[in-house]
Amino acid sequence: MAALIYTLCALTSVACLVLLWRSWRKSGARLLFWSALCFGALSVNNVLLVLDRVVLPTEVDLFDWRLAAALAAVILLLVGLVWEED
Repeated sequence: MAALIYTLCALTSVACLVLLWRSWRKSGARLLFWSALCFGALSVNNVLLVLDRVVLPTEVDLFDWRLAAALAAVILLLVGLVWEED
């Protein structure tokens, strides 16, 4: 059951990335760009979670990589929010 939830979370974050990217391409709003980059990093985080917990549960520990991806996502969104102060 956990594998299904992890996979659905990864697919949802990829879908958000695609929708935000398409909206940014149409409108050119820079906050959409930063949000898309954030969800790109969150997608990487979720894919690494699936790999870490489902595909390779005992062979490899991807915790540090998942943490780095989550930190990158938060930093990207924070930078976008600070630079887009309008």
